[in-house]
Amino acid sequence: TKTKSFLYSTLGSPGLNNISTPIDINPTNITELIKFGVKEKIDFTVVGPEIPLSMGIVNEFEKNNLKIFGPTKEASEIESSKAFAKDLMKKLNIPTADFKIFDGSNKKEVDNYLIKSKFPIVIKADGLAAGKGVIIANNIDEARKTVKEITEDKIFGESGNKIIIEEFLTGFELSLFVITDGHDYVLLPFSQDHKKIGDGDTGKNTGGMGAYAPADKLIDKEILEDIKNNIIEPTLKGMNDSGRIYKGCLYCGLMITNNKKPFVIEFNCRFGDPETQAVIPLIKSDFLELLIASYGSNIINYIPEFHESFTCCVILASNGYPDKFDKGKKIKGLENISDDCLIFHSGTRFTDNLDIITNGGRVLSVVTKSSSIEDAILKCYQNVDKIKFENKYFRKDIGNKYFKLLALEDNNKT
Repeated sequence: TKTKSFLYSTLGSPGLNNISTPIDINPTNITELIKFGVKEKIDFTVVGPEIPLSMGIVNEFEKNNLKIFGPTKEASEIESSKAFAKDLMKKLNIPTADFKIFDGSNKKEVDNYLIKSKFPIVIKADGLAAGKGVIIANNIDEARKTVKEITEDKIFGESGNKIIIEEFLTGFELSLFVITDGHDYVLLPFSQDHKKIGDGDTGKNTGGMGAYAPADKLIDKEILEDIKNNIIEPTLKGMNDSGRIYKGCLYCGLMITNNKKPFVIEFNCRFGDPETQAVIPLIKSDFLELLIASYGSNIINYIPEFHESFTCCVILASNGYPDKFDKGKKIKGLENISDDCLIFHSGTRFTDNLDIITNGGRVLSVVTKSSSIEDAILKCYQNVDKIKFENKYFRKDIGNKYFKLLALEDNNKT
């Protein structure tokens, strides 16, 4: 930024510690974070994870006159309850997949619905599930198994007390970050996540195995206007009308169906991973000023500028993710990455002797930027190869679908 600012981060990481001072307070310990904010006279706080937002960190900070970026507890329910979000969209006629909400304990009603359902169908846990609470069932046996795992085995904990069963939409997915002050808004470049664990979009859903941006060429002006007029603006107005003014980042997970109609798959109340890693490097104007404009209801005066570049983000995961995986594997080669490559640490930690080891399912995000998407992808995988740890796993096809979708679009025009 243009100011001589000092940055703190909660808990920190081997990545964050290079640019910020870690503080030993858990992101969910709102009371202690407020004490720290007051004591250190923190000018501005940016919330990353969804859990503190759903707990009301914004409400509590504002009670203590601490400036903070993000939606209130009431507004963040657009992510913390999928049932709330679906009901809101239905009420506002926002295009989304047909659905029905069930209490997890009402097994007979759920089964009767499944018997009459057309497959594949999508089954979702109502609450927060770290991006993994969505399962596609291809037949009734898979659906029954999924319902049991969510409602009885509690694979997503209390988030599965309610479930949503919805129709399966076909088309291609896009991710869009909307930065808003509750009235006006700025759109960041579109990106495309790769949620499946395996190449060619196979296997289980994950929190995301990679992304690229911008994906704006995959849609035309007509679809963009449709997204603005029939999704973003009615959502912000509907939240305001219900007394839940929405400030912060609204993540829109979209499906562009085969007839070029945008549908909402999900809303998140924060920057989504791994699309954020791909999108933020494209912002040329001051990013902090954008976040402050959101807080200060001044988005209308923020003029966004973006680099005319492409980015590619590849996730390095621990083999076995999203199920069981080993931790504690030493990471080597980070010092060998190119100067223009960004590394975001997710599942890493320091050992006592300051080695960096794996500490999660998704370990690192490797991000590169270039004037062409082909070069961004090439550079990204060149850097991926330089990083070594036991059980390293990554998808080898991040970005490939961009070329397939562009070719499809060109064929449709001719």
